[in-house]
Amino acid sequence: MHRIKPTGIIILILFVVTGCNHGKKESARRVFRYNEAANITSLDPAYARDQAIIWATNQLFNGLVQLDDALRIRPCIARSWEISGDGRRYTFHLRRDVFFHRSPAFGAKDTRRVVAADFVFSFNRVTDPSVASPGAWIFNNVRQTNGRYHFSAPDDSTFVLELKESFPPFLSLLSMKYCSVLPEEALKYYGARFRSNPVGTGPFFFKMWKEGVKLVLLKNPNYFESEEGEKLPYLDAVSVTFLPDKQSAFLEFVKGNLDFMSGIDPTYKDELLTPSGTLQPKYRETIRLVTQPYLNTEYLGFLLDYENQKGGEARQYGKKIRQAINYAFDREKMIRYLRNNMGTPGLRGITPKGLPSFDSGQIFYTYNPEKAAKLLAEAGFPGGKGLPPVVLTTTAEYLDICKYLQHEVAGLGINLQIEVSPPAAVKEMKAQARLPFFRASWIADYPDAENYLSMFYSRNFCPRGPNYTHYSNPDFDRLYEKAMSTINDSIRYGLYKEMENLLMAEAPVVILYYDQVMRFVQKNVTGLGNNPMNLLNLKQVKKL
Repeated sequence: MHRIKPTGIIILILFVVTGCNHGKKESARRVFRYNEAANITSLDPAYARDQAIIWATNQLFNGLVQLDDALRIRPCIARSWEISGDGRRYTFHLRRDVFFHRSPAFGAKDTRRVVAADFVFSFNRVTDPSVASPGAWIFNNVRQTNGRYHFSAPDDSTFVLELKESFPPFLSLLSMKYCSVLPEEALKYYGARFRSNPVGTGPFFFKMWKEGVKLVLLKNPNYFESEEGEKLPYLDAVSVTFLPDKQSAFLEFVKGNLDFMSGIDPTYKDELLTPSGTLQPKYRETIRLVTQPYLNTEYLGFLLDYENQKGGEARQYGKKIRQAINYAFDREKMIRYLRNNMGTPGLRGITPKGLPSFDSGQIFYTYNPEKAAKLLAEAGFPGGKGLPPVVLTTTAEYLDICKYLQHEVAGLGINLQIEVSPPAAVKEMKAQARLPFFRASWIADYPDAENYLSMFYSRNFCPRGPNYTHYSNPDFDRLYEKAMSTINDSIRYGLYKEMENLLMAEAPVVILYYDQVMRFVQKNVTGLGNNPMNLLNLKQVKKL
């Protein structure tokens, strides 16, 4: 194995820290630079609960499996696997050429090969209550005996785990960064300092992190993956800055000092995009816009059994009222004028575009004010007469959309009142079932529609689970349980469709839109893919 000379590392870091412009030396052009406005709190994958940490740890760590840009499960450290006929036993066969990053934690040996026992250690660590990993839920369905999880390593190249009951999306869960492999030696050596001294197996290794200022990762010369016979990664380094002001980061991107920008802020939306959602002409020579569906459904939720805890007042909105609101506004117009066509109108179910089971042919609620008025009259409130104010709680970020809805339903005689609260307060009140009508979003943790439909399974009532509407339907529950015991994808997707039909007919939610990944990339960057999870993969990126 070959070492990078210390002088080469110093020169490379100088280029990274000084933020060299295009046209400098070749080494500078092979540094990929992006800004992370949300900051990073840890580089330990056990705490990879938000996008900022996931993006960074995805460059540093690997797991058994990974997702490609089409969200298909692909081998990673596991070269192959078998699942038992009852869907409960998973046997993974590991590659023999995967090594941890060099670290003083390994003593004179510098590094060592990854073995199956490392996965036993890593997964047990995530489930350890003292670690308090937010990813511990992934292993809730793993069989236990006397408190010990059924993770085993029959030999160095075989890892086995057993579930309590079949759960077809489980392989997707194992692609999450929580399930990365870690060396026990590094955890013992660094202790609590592992968060800022990560040791993984990824395409880049950790070099420097000045919190809130800059993070630098360098190319792993011993990385195990290749593409068309050429070893990955192609880049020499990754440099992450932490400018909290998105407008400042946008200016740095326009000047060419950043290679990539994800999403768009209202402060520069019209500067960068036309009303139809394409790049403004003045940027088309230097910037490339890449878009695709994002696994994020934006919606409004009704709490179906709401009772005001202070005054004992019951405030429930009947099915016909919920359906009327669903028909009362034009989602396509909303997307066109309020979001520059960024996203897809929410005319279908809770499952967003980008998932294999998404049904593009089934439309539930189009704009139909006449039908909305009829439903309102059938509910006993013709023209809205006698209907108490409908109170919608949201955050300031979505106030424009909520005001649009307020204006639209006013035409039916519905008095929609908007209450704006801080995001943390809305999140807490929603989790405690204290909001009768609320704006929310659901971003997929893993690429299976079960992740969305589980929000309406009656055993998942909040605060124990993600059923924030307290929707309960025995037929829905029966279909959900049947789907979870069905390994055949096409049959399971048919069950998902039946569940969507039941759900949308009862309308515990108002689907606003399905979000969209928007990536702005400098034209001298190639190989940066795009995927509905908005995961940042840099191992195949090149700079021309």
